[in-house]
This record gives sequence, C-alpha cells and structure tokens, in this order.
Amino acid sequence: MMMAAPKVKISKFVIAHRGAWKKQGLPENSIASLKEAIKLGCYGAEFDVHMTADSVLVINHDHEFLGMPIETSTYEQLLAKKHINGETIPTLESYLKEGIKQKKTKLILEIKASEISKERSITMTQKVMQMVKDLKAEKWMEYLTFDDAIGKEMMRVGNEAKVSYLNGEKSPQELKSEGYFGLDYYYSVFEKHPEWIKEAKDLGLKSNSWTVNDIKIASLLLKNKVDFITTNEPELLMELKK
Repeated sequence: MMMAAPKVKISKFVIAHRGAWKKQGLPENSIASLKEAIKLGCYGAEFDVHMTADSVLVINHDHEFLGMPIETSTYEQLLAKKHINGETIPTLESYLKEGIKQKKTKLILEIKASEISKERSITMTQKVMQMVKDLKAEKWMEYLTFDDAIGKEMMRVGNEAKVSYLNGEKSPQELKSEGYFGLDYYYSVFEKHPEWIKEAKDLGLKSNSWTVNDIKIASLLLKNKVDFITTNEPELLMELKK
C-alpha cells in the first residue's frame, strides 16, 4: 500500500528572496531555488526580471549574468554561461511554467528597470504582463518595483495586478491613493516609521519588509503585525510563529 506524500505546511509570512538558495548552496534566481522555496512551503518566491538585447525576458538579480551584461547581450550569448548547478539563465517563460505547477506558493515578480532607457522599461513591463496573461498565471502572481513608472504600467495593463512599491519614500496613504497593493520596504524604513505597518493595514494595504535575516528583527516586525518578511534565511524564519 502506497503512503500518501506528507503535506507541506505553508508559511503565511515568509517570502524567499531570489528563491530559497542559501542553505542548500543553490544559485539565486534559479529554477532550483524556486523549487526549494515551494518545497519548504514559503508564502512566496521572489525573483527578478530583465530583458535581453533580442527581447527575451530572463531571470537574474543583477544587470549582469556571470559577468555578461544582460541588456546588451542576446539570449543565445547568455547561454554560454551556466550557474554552478548547470542551469542556464532561466527565461521568464520557463520560470512561470515551473511555478504554476503548484498552487500554494506565490510568484513574487520584480521588474528591474532598464539601464538603457525608460521606454525600454515600459516595453519590458508590457511584455511581462502579456506573458503572465498568455500562460494564465495571474492567480499566482504578485509584483514589485522600485520604479514608479513601471508600477503604474503594471497596474494599467495587468488584470487587477497586485503591485507593491519598494523604494521606501511613499507613505501608505500615498500608495493607497495611487492604487498600489502594498508597501514592500527595507526594514530600516519600518524602524523609522513603525506606524506605517498599522496605517497600511487600516487602509487595506499589505506590508512586507526586506531583506531580513535576523531573528530579533523579524520578531519585532511580526510583533508590529507586518504581513510578510522577505529573507535569505527562509528555513530560519519559518521557525517563528506569527
């Protein structure tokens, strides 16, 4: 008689920064780190999107992939480099297709602003939102950006896209009036403005803090009722109970 696979307990507040990579020595922003975040039961797996010279959407944190500039390289050129586990740079399409195989971990997509032009950033944003729509992945998605123009474009073209702002200078009231889903700020912003967590909640916005790898800081944020915490140490933070 076959035994049923154990159910994964889903953390309601932990978001794995660039996937869950650190403990297992996996590449950041890789398919492997996405799978590990899902395996752990994280609320979400965060990842970063760029566009190559030939308009292929790819996943990587920095504007360079293993020393190669993404925006001025073709996708084929980028394939010359590989992550330490043998993976090539993931395309957004392959990443999303893997992510929507499951139903519990959210895909937290950050669009990195182009270093070439604002117009290229908007084009990239439109391509991202179209791909999400084409793959019917909307219900898995939440979005992040430091760039207000990108955020506004995501909300304009997305089907009720849940977009959070990263830059840290806007109050919850400002974000609410502009149509944002939430504020996703570096933890020092909440140390300076602890009242913003409650204000966000009162306004119906979600609050997230990044990148928190310290139990004491995480505990204080949770005490103040932050909704989510983005971390490089999801295994450690998942030991905390909200």
